[in-house]
Amino acid sequence: GKDFCAGADIEHMKRTADRLFGDAYVWSVLGAGRAQMPIVAMGAAMGANVRVGLEDSLWLGRGKLAPSNAAQVSNARAIIEALGLEVATPSEARAMLQLKGGDDVGF
Repeated sequence: GKDFCAGADIEHMKRTADRLFGDAYVWSVLGAGRAQMPIVAMGAAMGANVRVGLEDSLWLGRGKLAPSNAAQVSNARAIIEALGLEVATPSEARAMLQLKGGDDVGF
């Protein structure tokens, strides 16, 4: 397979966004396939919000299928906390994304 080199791509995207928007933006990263967790690590270290899920990758790590989205979230959380960063609570994430929340939707 091809070598994985997403770090340079993430750095380029961040520099481009900084040039275009200054500091007036919020950014997030996601990785597809085997790149999911390395991109979580790189993005989090660079100050990005991150997301994971089975819709982007079926893997938890090299050769290990993820049994659930929860397993991927736990893995991402461990990476983020190992970097000395904090994971947002669901309420904090909803506030950051300006989402209503399940109690306030009309269905």
